[in-house]
Amino acid sequence: MHRSPPGAPAYFREALHLLRRMHGAGVLHNDLAKEPNWLVTPDGSAALVDFQLAMRPRHRGRLFRALAYDDLRHLLKHKRTYFPGRLTARQHAILRRPSGVSALWAHTVKPVYRFVTRRILGWSDREGAGDRQAP
Repeated sequence: MHRSPPGAPAYFREALHLLRRMHGAGVLHNDLAKEPNWLVTPDGSAALVDFQLAMRPRHRGRLFRALAYDDLRHLLKHKRTYFPGRLTARQHAILRRPSGVSALWAHTVKPVYRFVTRRILGWSDREGAGDRQAP
């Protein structure tokens, strides 16, 4: 998406349908915050790559729903970048409210992850967007 931005709001409608089909099949991506994982195909449709962190839990309980919600929230963050005027009131509400899993990650694991990747390893963590070495 960062190399070939979506040309029309229809991309995000299709991306939402793709995400619903994936969740309907019981699959969680868990890495949709990264723009390089969202592709714009030559015909302008949405596609996903990099299922390294994906999971297919046996049960679709509370954790599944929280992680699916975060997948959706990350899609909406990208929509906000490209077509902010096309977000609905409900989508704005979703963007304002991260899941408990996401909030826990942001306050516990993420600071450690950033310290290790940026300070120790010197990565800028812009996977797929050029050299990972920080300037």
